[in-house]
Amino acid sequence: MGKSNDKIKKKRGTWKTISLAAVLAGALLVAAGWTGFSILVEKQDISLLEKPLPAPTIIYDQDGEETNKIATNTFEPVKFEDLPKYLVDAVVAVEDKRFFEHDGTDAWGIGRALFTNLTSGKTVQGASTITQQLAKNVFLSHERTWTRKWNEALLAKKIEESYDKQQIITMYLNQIYFGEGAWGIKRAAETYFGKPVKELTLPEAALLAGIIRAPSALSPFKHPEQAKERRTVALQLMKDQGKISPDTYEAAMLQPLKVRRSKASHDGAIKYPYYVDAIIREASELYGLSENEVLHGGLRIYTSLDQRMQQAAERVYANDALFPESKPDQLIQSGAVLVDPRDGGIKAVIGGRGKQPFRGFNRAVQLERQPGSTMKPIAVYTPAFESGYSPNDTLWDGPTDFGGYQPQNAGGGYHGQVSIYDAIVNSYNIPAVQLLNDMGIDAGMDAASRFGIELTDADRTLGLALGGLQEGVSPLDMAEAFGVFANDGVRVPAHAIVRIESADGELLAEAPKAEAAAIQTTDASVARTMTAMLEGVVREGSGEAAALADRPLAGKTGTTEMPGGGNKDNWFVGYTPQLVGAVWLGYDHTDASHYLTTTSKAAAAVFHELMGAALEGEPVMGFPSAPGIAKKKKPDREGDEREPKGPKEPKGPKGPKEPKPDKEHKKPGKDRDKPDEKGPRGKHGKGKHDDDEDDD
Repeated sequence: MGKSNDKIKKKRGTWKTISLAAVLAGALLVAAGWTGFSILVEKQDISLLEKPLPAPTIIYDQDGEETNKIATNTFEPVKFEDLPKYLVDAVVAVEDKRFFEHDGTDAWGIGRALFTNLTSGKTVQGASTITQQLAKNVFLSHERTWTRKWNEALLAKKIEESYDKQQIITMYLNQIYFGEGAWGIKRAAETYFGKPVKELTLPEAALLAGIIRAPSALSPFKHPEQAKERRTVALQLMKDQGKISPDTYEAAMLQPLKVRRSKASHDGAIKYPYYVDAIIREASELYGLSENEVLHGGLRIYTSLDQRMQQAAERVYANDALFPESKPDQLIQSGAVLVDPRDGGIKAVIGGRGKQPFRGFNRAVQLERQPGSTMKPIAVYTPAFESGYSPNDTLWDGPTDFGGYQPQNAGGGYHGQVSIYDAIVNSYNIPAVQLLNDMGIDAGMDAASRFGIELTDADRTLGLALGGLQEGVSPLDMAEAFGVFANDGVRVPAHAIVRIESADGELLAEAPKAEAAAIQTTDASVARTMTAMLEGVVREGSGEAAALADRPLAGKTGTTEMPGGGNKDNWFVGYTPQLVGAVWLGYDHTDASHYLTTTSKAAAAVFHELMGAALEGEPVMGFPSAPGIAKKKKPDREGDEREPKGPKEPKGPKGPKEPKPDKEHKKPGKDRDKPDEKGPRGKHGKGKHDDDEDDD
């Protein structure tokens, strides 16, 4: 018995020794880790926080010439004493409720984010404190990686050791972006409310705190309902965290959303603002760079910008006489883009007419509108030529019922048997729908996808033939797509950025070379055949107003109608061998009082001026001939009765084909006139697609 007790005591002693050793080893490991962490923190350079202006970003054009040197000329700092207490409380409540308790990082927040990321298998959630956000905005990229989070934590710790909480929150509010060109809290108060920061009310402070996370998508100018919802969230959090009383909360909730009228908050120092906006969006979407980094991160951004073309485009858009007359309370807007189809380089961008805020809505790249008949070459006639149809084949243009869908031509006329060439040139609607129905909607869906047009299952209707898309397209989308025809069937993704370097020459991002990015979308013979058809559109069809006197041009018109009459959108997309252009015209907010009374000729006329000015001095290039197709001359006499005609005599007439309703077809609905913007990309209801006036 005694020996047994001795053994037990001995074992206990051994385990105590092991446990003590483990504790000591753990303590030493923690001490070593903390020492190492402290050394790393000490090595962090946060001197940029003391500089009044961060390093400028320089933007270069296609020839390496400097176009913009962007210093942070919009930072106007305020002192902590000028920040209302409820503004600080609101920002802390929304962005980092433990800001005044932690030392730069929030262990609880990190734990929650770690669990979410591990369970999802990827990094989907951050746990950034206000201090970490300050570090990220000034020193780091916004990509979600563990390396960046580690560096962020080191910098945040150094910032917390070097500055007190009042200094940190003041620097944060002075440097972040609040949307509409407003950098820093001072300009935000002036931009949205027309008052100094110290005069902000509680509801105004809550609104500004709420939009910090997504200032463009939550702008009270463009998205008042979403902005008000975020204000409610901020006020609720303040009440829940005991920063305001229930009575104060109720009083603030009753206050209407009062913002000043939208106006440009930038002083015009940025040259080619719409092109710079496109750069910022591309840098964010493709390379994970933030707005702060692009505008004042000391970067060197090399682009495909052609300054001469951009300047020419800006001159055209400054000439109001070229555009239809607008209603007194709303300007008819427009967006346009010019792209080199050979390498995808974006040469010029125009995002709107009139005075617009920098980083406001860019209609060249953000717009989502139904493209009307500009979709016919993509979703109907290209797959038709791929499957063996020829321009001389005939289609039936007459009253037809496709399973309850009864499309009509603009003007309501019918033309009997027409060649495919005639149907394209005159933009007849019924033959296009018939052809898509015969081939099957999947053929059109597949073709649109290959051309870079993103579709949804809701687009799987015969309305696709007439551009009846659920979400719509931008001028940039259409320019890239039509570049396929100009580039012998090869699509090169459109891009503004060629490469991005840091101030010391380190390569941060680079667009792939044209050869590597090229996507064979259709056969060269099909692309050339389509170009021959689209030359006819300009030479003798619905696109005559776009014709250039001194060079070949191919293109397509597009119009979408309002329920009850009037038009919502006018389009023209056209190209020469070296340049594609896309123009959209319409009201931002279409309703019974604001709609177009013009046809697609209005967009074609703007395109004519835009393309003519952009190509001035450029070499005249001809299109390669399509196999077996001879080019036609413009008819000698205007207004002659048009008979079915094509690049050569059509085959003998075919009887009308029996319509074959597609089982998946759904009848397109009327335009529901949803808001034309929704954050960076807006949704639109379907419209009536009786498109493009025939015989014009």
